[in-house]
Amino acid sequence: MTWLSPAFPIGGFSYSHGLEWVVETGKIKDAATLGSWIEDLLAHGAGRTDAIFLAEAWRGVAAGDARLLDEVAELAAAFAPSAERRLETLGQGTAFLLAVKAVWPHPALDLLSKTGAEIAYPVAVGVCAAAHGLSLPETTQAFVQAFAANLVSAGVRLIPLGQTDGLRVIARLEPLIPRVVAGALAAGLDDIGGIAVMADIASMRHETQYTRLFRS
Repeated sequence: MTWLSPAFPIGGFSYSHGLEWVVETGKIKDAATLGSWIEDLLAHGAGRTDAIFLAEAWRGVAAGDARLLDEVAELAAAFAPSAERRLETLGQGTAFLLAVKAVWPHPALDLLSKTGAEIAYPVAVGVCAAAHGLSLPETTQAFVQAFAANLVSAGVRLIPLGQTDGLRVIARLEPLIPRVVAGALAAGLDDIGGIAVMADIASMRHETQYTRLFRS
């Protein structure tokens, strides 16, 4: 919970995952539309795929399978559909790994530096969790919860919404998050894929948005 709290120094508050552009267009304008957007991201977009990447990275370290870890790290880095989404996941992954290495060092964390690939955020979390013996289901649950909460926080600032409405969106997402986690834990790299196409387009449009508060 410490690693996945808003206070952990990875700069998560500065990324909106393309949400800023969607709010600018008027497609997201209240708690109801924000909740629907995040539900789709969780079930059909990066919420699901990142949870699979985290789980496979965790399994690679737990099993001492360097080949699997290499494959996960390479695929996760390549899976970002836009420059800003790539910055989002690789920037946070690098920051996360540096912070954990500095305060909670472990020899297994050096496996990531041997992959030769840039490290995406879910891969960094999965490797660190496995290295320190943290439960895979609980880590994945916390990761997906933090992903959703960060998007709600961005929505509260952008739309803007009141804090109570933000909490209502989080409460709406509570039944879905465990289902997304369960599905991701039962999946593998062959199941990677998403259909949240509008979110990918939003992240590309955000790159040239005239006024921006967020980095993605």
